Amino acid sequence: MYAVDKPYRLDQGDVSFDAPDSVKDALLRGVAENRTHYVQTTGIPRLLELLAIKMREKNGIPVEKDDVMVTTGGIHGMFVACNGLLEPGDEVLVPDPAWPPAPGSMLAARAVPIPYPLHASRGWRPDVEEMARLITPKTRAIYVNSPSNPTGGVLTRADLEAIAALARERDLWVFSDEAYEDVVFDDAPGGHISIASLPGMYRRTIPIYTFSKTYAVTGLRLAYLAIQDRVIRERMRKVLFYTVSNTSSLIQFGGVGALEGSQAVVETFRQELQQRRDLFYAGIRESAAGVLSGTPPVGAFYAFLKIDPSWTSPLADAPASQSWAMAEYLIKRGRIGCVPGVDFGTVGEGYIRFCFARDRAELTGALGEMRTLFALASHQTST
Repeated sequence: MYAVDKPYRLDQGDVSFDAPDSVKDALLRGVAENRTHYVQTTGIPRLLELLAIKMREKNGIPVEKDDVMVTTGGIHGMFVACNGLLEPGDEVLVPDPAWPPAPGSMLAARAVPIPYPLHASRGWRPDVEEMARLITPKTRAIYVNSPSNPTGGVLTRADLEAIAALARERDLWVFSDEAYEDVVFDDAPGGHISIASLPGMYRRTIPIYTFSKTYAVTGLRLAYLAIQDRVIRERMRKVLFYTVSNTSSLIQFGGVGALEGSQAVVETFRQELQQRRDLFYAGIRESAAGVLSGTPPVGAFYAFLKIDPSWTSPLADAPASQSWAMAEYLIKRGRIGCVPGVDFGTVGEGYIRFCFARDRAELTGALGEMRTLFALASHQTST
């Protein structure tokens, strides 16, 4: 998309909001105070303290300060967790569709991702009995991502209790990716729940969080995780050290500013994202001429839309994959950034993902281009 002139960047999972003043002020203060030297590998003490308090009070997880590690973004957090826990040949159950860096981190640890399907008919949630049938003697862990990228599905308490029971019964670990914990909309039953807060689950769960979505600081690359097991924690600490030595000292002071400052901005962002979701889906109904359809997600900020199976691309060199054909058509003819659903797994074939966290002008501009493109395609088909 960087080569496209004046694109609509609905492909990037980034919000258009500015970072809170509490973050910017803390970053500037860090520069003024010369906080530019090495710090301890797992994180600066004040940030670790605040993160432990946050996970205890907000997420209900019995975390101690020494359990916490600060990482250079969520991808790095997944990489550290996977390479600290997994051995070559270990199998990990992974949702399909899934955020690609999750199975990518498992492959980097020479483990084997085993996909379990998410079902559109269930609000993009899994069938836990299907998951159970995929478990083998090689299975080491289950990866859950709620709210989900790319689908926006949110696991219910019943879902999480069933997955927790499965993990306990089969002695499995759980990677719990909760990057979108603060982007859960009013129509989500039960809101966000961390599986690590369920009885007995923290001892076998690695919860992973990020500042990126909550505070609109995707470029700062600041995330964190917690691990109770001392042996695995030490392995993960070594991965952390040998990949970054320590996450940027200045960025960590920005994290302290985010947590010590007012949290009102988090709710303000969430409410605006819900309004943008509703605006975008209303526009899809009006502009996509039935070519794209879907139910608004209850979490995250993505529209994972079904492509009409009868749609074919008017481009002469269109790929065989319908997801890729739609993506190339929208990018080449409409300058509309998007991601083919099949990039997230085989279940995503026939879908396309848009990010509705962009500003309203960008969303309405993209919808206007869609209206023109699909009206033109409909006219060409009818003639």
